[in-house]
Amino acid sequence: MRQKLILFTIVLIGAVGISRCTKPNSEDKMLELLEQTRRKVFNYQNNFSPEAQLLYLDSLLKAVPESEVAQRFRIKHFKANILMQLGKPDDAINILRALERDPGPFVTLPGVMRKVTDDMAVAYLRFGEQVNCINHHSVDACILPIKNGGIHRNTKGSKGSVTIYEQMLTEKPDDYESLWLLNIAYMTLGQYPGRVPKTMLIPAMDNPDAIAVKPFQDIAPDLKLDVKNMAGGVITEDFDNDGFLDLAMSGWDLSEPMHYFKNNGDGTFTDKSEKSRLNKFTGGLHMTQTDYNNDGFKDIFVLRGAWLGGQFGEQPNSLLRNNGDGTFTDVTIDAGLLSMHPTQTATWNDFNNDGWLDVFIGNETTIGANYHPCELYLNNKNGTFTEVAKQAKTDIAAFVKGVTSADYDNDGWNDLFISTLSGRRFLLRNKGLGAGTDGRGISFEDVTQSAALDKDQNRSFATWFWDYDNDGWQDILCGDYTMDYALSYYAAAERLGKSPEFHGQPVLYHNNHDGTFSNVTKAMGLDKTGFAMGGNFGDIDNDGYLDIFIGTGNPSYKSLIPNKMFKNMGGKGFADVTTSAQVGSLQKGHSVAFADMDNDGDQDIYIEMGGAYIGDAYQNSFFMNPGQSGNNWISIDLEGVTANKAAVGSRIKLTFTENGQTRSVYRVVSSGGSFGSSPFKREIGLGSARVIDEVEIRWNGSGKVQKLKNIAANQFIKIREGSAAPEKKLVKKLVFKRGSGHEMQVCLPVAKARI
Repeated sequence: MRQKLILFTIVLIGAVGISRCTKPNSEDKMLELLEQTRRKVFNYQNNFSPEAQLLYLDSLLKAVPESEVAQRFRIKHFKANILMQLGKPDDAINILRALERDPGPFVTLPGVMRKVTDDMAVAYLRFGEQVNCINHHSVDACILPIKNGGIHRNTKGSKGSVTIYEQMLTEKPDDYESLWLLNIAYMTLGQYPGRVPKTMLIPAMDNPDAIAVKPFQDIAPDLKLDVKNMAGGVITEDFDNDGFLDLAMSGWDLSEPMHYFKNNGDGTFTDKSEKSRLNKFTGGLHMTQTDYNNDGFKDIFVLRGAWLGGQFGEQPNSLLRNNGDGTFTDVTIDAGLLSMHPTQTATWNDFNNDGWLDVFIGNETTIGANYHPCELYLNNKNGTFTEVAKQAKTDIAAFVKGVTSADYDNDGWNDLFISTLSGRRFLLRNKGLGAGTDGRGISFEDVTQSAALDKDQNRSFATWFWDYDNDGWQDILCGDYTMDYALSYYAAAERLGKSPEFHGQPVLYHNNHDGTFSNVTKAMGLDKTGFAMGGNFGDIDNDGYLDIFIGTGNPSYKSLIPNKMFKNMGGKGFADVTTSAQVGSLQKGHSVAFADMDNDGDQDIYIEMGGAYIGDAYQNSFFMNPGQSGNNWISIDLEGVTANKAAVGSRIKLTFTENGQTRSVYRVVSSGGSFGSSPFKREIGLGSARVIDEVEIRWNGSGKVQKLKNIAANQFIKIREGSAAPEKKLVKKLVFKRGSGHEMQVCLPVAKARI
């Protein structure tokens, strides 16, 4: 039935094109389909379309008689919340004040009136964020602990919320959400902890980290990379093969255009969104890079429809072909990748070992919604794909929020891990090809139970395979996303030592080398409040051990908790270094990418900020790494020949001598986490080692093992499959120009564009 619907859509779009005396190509059809979808989601029944809901509520207020006091009260209360979602907290305050003055029949219902008061406190808090942190943005804004330029100049919002929260906490002292937000408000006034009432104080919110790192610095405003949009995706990749990493970004609303910033190689970036043609395409909560046609130029895969359910989430993904001339073309329909499912997650890998990248897409099936199983598209090696999820037994139906792929059992076949809000995790083992097949008989088996990954039945989100302890076996990180309250509740409870058992930890599973995994979250010091939506991993200090940065949050405006950075302590544990790194923004954190953007040998971080509503849009951050140590490094770009050209899934083992001891570091070529895309080239820390004794590469797909000896540290090299020696790349170190402009890049959808 669904295939018939897609066929009908294509025919309809084609008919429209013919009626205009033009023959629509694949891209024209996609653009028309995106426009039709945009109009469809502008609907008051869509909880993420506040513009449509506002129009509906205003029409209700005109229709409902003044005598229907209770109904009008509910409508106005709802309208106040919609106005906050639209970024109009001052208008919301006016409505809520009026409801408080004249509650009508609700005056005797304390629960209802407390909710009105609570919403008013949030509106004041949001007003303060808007006029200070957003409209007069500084790099200190909303970074916990709030200080320096983060202190509010316009104090109306914070003072208003303080007054209300103190009243609410007097009535209900165990209201942890209000407690956390009260302390944050005092901090924005520069009055924490001294002016906070002792009975309402959460102590030590400004304490230094027990283990510190050097502070990162947000230079996005200087480089005009502080794009302001709602939640979205980011890719750091060298799209034009000039040796410098570029940036591509998306926003999840179908009125938000994509962005593309070219790294000029001189310390500046140029906005090439229009010239690249990427700004023709809108929407996309997440996107990842690939090289689906093995031409050596990285393409882009955009994922749409997440969180919107069956009615509004049936949106097309986009495969954007890199033309090699600075432009991109949508080839989704011609490639056979058109489907209409809500999703934000996919993983590209060579699952059948034929030297071409395939793609697994995790779709969102919810109770009562349409059936949206996961999809597996095998590459036909001619620019097209064939969907084989049912035959391959990967057609999982769940509320999938994260997927990742790697060879967890080291048998030469890439496996799948699936993270869901349905409460289950899935480990699908790749069984390889059936006897006598032509490469299409790929098959997987569900080994979740036998791998001991079925014990945790909580909601989860961001996930990835990685080797955090350098033992040569892929471990799993899977962020818990279980909650019953706004995230401010869990942040306060943790600080007060009263956290519930499950509170959004970055759950870590250690690979036991025998097909099973062990939950080592607590033992590794990761049993901390996180609630990761976006996240990724990298090596901030080049010690050879992978660190974590996660973007936190949920749609609630009360979920003001910091993004988190955890430093890997030699594979033996993790330390929270968020405060010392100065990366703990309280705003919503989404897509995360680690990358050495300035070619100085250490990894920087770009994070997509902003929430689910126009009123929760926020400036993105580009955190420059100041250099954490004198450790050495190597940057390795792999090029497959029999393996896929981007070498995705290929495994690297570096062996070197450090302080008289031989050690190895293991990496796999991928974009990293399930929500955020780092470059394919491997940026690897070597500790104090100046020479790599041996580089061993196991090429994905071909299975060939290649070894190179005595490679000097601190250089950029390219290794081609089968080559006897690496190619040294003369890549210029960049000094990013400061003060080149603080003009904010605003790309918010306007109401008229959505009608």
